[in-house]
Amino acid sequence: MLSRLSVRDVVLIEKLDLDFAGGLCVFTGETGAGKSILLDSLALATGARSDSSLVRHGAKQLSVGAEFVLPEHHAVFDLLSEQGIDFEPGEPLFLRRVVSADGKSRAFINDQAVSAALLRQAGDQLVEIHGQFATHGLLNTATHRDVLDSYGALEELKGQTASAFQAWQDKTAEKQTAQADLEKAQAEEDFLRHCVDELKQFNPQPGEEKELADRRALMMNAEKIAEGLNGARAALSDDGPDRALRQAQRQLENLARYSEGRFEPVIESLGRIMAELNEDVALVESFCAELDFDPGVQETVEERLFALRALARKHQVTADELPDLLADFERRLDSLEKGGEDLIRLAKEEEALRLNYMETAHRLSAARCKAAEKLDTAVARELPPLKLDKAVFKTQVEQLPESLWNAEGTDKVVFTASTNTGQPLAPIAKIASGGELARFMLALKVNLAAAEKIPTLVFDEVDSAIGGATATAVGERLARLATQDCQVLTITHSPQVASFGAHHFRVEKFESEPGKVVTAVVELQDMARREEIARMLAGAKTTDASRAAADELLKNGGNF
Repeated sequence: MLSRLSVRDVVLIEKLDLDFAGGLCVFTGETGAGKSILLDSLALATGARSDSSLVRHGAKQLSVGAEFVLPEHHAVFDLLSEQGIDFEPGEPLFLRRVVSADGKSRAFINDQAVSAALLRQAGDQLVEIHGQFATHGLLNTATHRDVLDSYGALEELKGQTASAFQAWQDKTAEKQTAQADLEKAQAEEDFLRHCVDELKQFNPQPGEEKELADRRALMMNAEKIAEGLNGARAALSDDGPDRALRQAQRQLENLARYSEGRFEPVIESLGRIMAELNEDVALVESFCAELDFDPGVQETVEERLFALRALARKHQVTADELPDLLADFERRLDSLEKGGEDLIRLAKEEEALRLNYMETAHRLSAARCKAAEKLDTAVARELPPLKLDKAVFKTQVEQLPESLWNAEGTDKVVFTASTNTGQPLAPIAKIASGGELARFMLALKVNLAAAEKIPTLVFDEVDSAIGGATATAVGERLARLATQDCQVLTITHSPQVASFGAHHFRVEKFESEPGKVVTAVVELQDMARREEIARMLAGAKTTDASRAAADELLKNGGNF
C-alpha cells in the first residue's frame, strides 16, 4: 500500500509529507482547495506524463515521491529485478519524480535513476486512479483477459493451454525446418549427387591428412636420414666395441674364483650391454631396410595429400571432417529419395498437437464464459444502488482468428457496458466520463480487486451528482473494497462517503503571508472530523443540527 506521499513545490503546495495507513482514506475540502493537486502529485510519482506547468511559481523544479510497503512476492519486484534495480525484500519501495521549470523530467526508483517508461510500468502495478485521471488498469482492454482469468481462478487451465500451444509451435517449427531442408535438397540434388560421388571415389579417412603429411616429411629428408643411418650401421657393425666388451667379461670371469662373487654384478652388466648392443644393431638394420627412396612413392603421397586438402577447402571443412560431410550429404540425399516421408510424419504430428491445443483452449474458453456470466451477475447487483440502474455490464468473450491464437488461448475478452437504455454496448473506457464512470468502475472493482492485486486504488469524482442513499451506497462499497487486501483513497464532496473513511484528511488553502496562497493537508481526528462532516452537511454555517447529523453518519460509517 501507499505509506507516504512527499510533495515539494507543486502548484500551491510548498512542502507536504503525508503518511497513510490501510483501509479507506478520504480527502475533503472546499472546491479549489487543491485536492486535485494531490492526485496530480501521486500520478506524477507513479509515471504520469510530466507537466512543467505544475511547478510552483518561483520554484526551479518540483519533486514528488511515493513510498509503498508491499508483500515480498509482489509482481513489481519481478519487474525491478529484470531491470537490475536494487531492492531489499521487505523494505519500502520509493518512487520519485523531479520535473524542472523548463520541462525536463527525471525518474527514480529507490534513488536509482530509471526511465519514465519503467517508472510508469512500476506505477501501473502499484496504483490505479479512477476518475478524470484514469488512463490505464481496467480501462485498458489488453488487461481484461488476464483479469477475468484471475477472477475465475483459471491459472491451472491457462497453464495447460500455454503448454499445449508451445508444443504445437515447436512441432510447427520442426516441420518448417524439415520443409526448408527438403526444398533446399531438391534444389541442390545434382550438386549433392556430384559431391557424394566425388567423396566416395576419393574415400577420405579420419586422420589421413596427418599420416600423409608425416610420410611426406620423412621422404623429403630421406637422403639425410639414409646417410645418418648408414653411418650408425657402420659404427655399430665394427666389432671393436663387441670385442672389447667380451674380452673384459672373460678377464673378470677368470678372476671370479678369486673374488668370492664380487665381480658378478659387473659381469652380468657387461652381458646386458652386449645383448642391447646387438638389438640396436638389428634395429638400425631394419630402419635401413625400411627406408623408401622411391621418388614415385613420394610423388604419389604428395598428390594424395594436396588433393585431400583441396577437397577440404572446396567444402570449407577440415580434412578430418570430410567423412562426416559425406555422411551428411548421403543423409540429405536419402531424405530426398524417401519422397518427404519425414515431412509427412511431422505434418501429422503437428496437426495432432494443433487439435490438442484447440481442445485445451476450448475448455479454457468455456471456463472463461462461465466466469464472465458470474462476473456480469455480480456487477449487475452493484449497479442500482449506485444510481446506475439503467446501466448494463457484459463481459464479451470472442473467438480470435487462428492467426491470433497464442499461449493465452483463442479468446479476446472485453469488458463492455451501456449506461443508458438503448445505448449499444461499448468498451467501458468509452461509455461515460467523470463520476458516472468512476461509480461504474467502483462496481467492477468491488468484485475484481482480489483478482487484479493492485494495492492502492484512487477514486476521484465518484460521488459526482449524487447524494442521499446513493452516496451512502458509494461509501459502503468503497469501505468494502478497502477490506479486500487493498488500500482505497477517495476525494469526495459527500458527507455520506466521508463518514465511511478509516482515515480522514482535509485539504485547505490559506494565505501563508500577504499575497502568497498555499495548500495544506491535515489529518482529522474525532471532533475535528465531526466538524468537517457537519460543515459538508450544512454548507456556509455549521449548526447543532448538522453536528447531530454528522454524529449519525459517523456512527453508521463506523459500524460498517
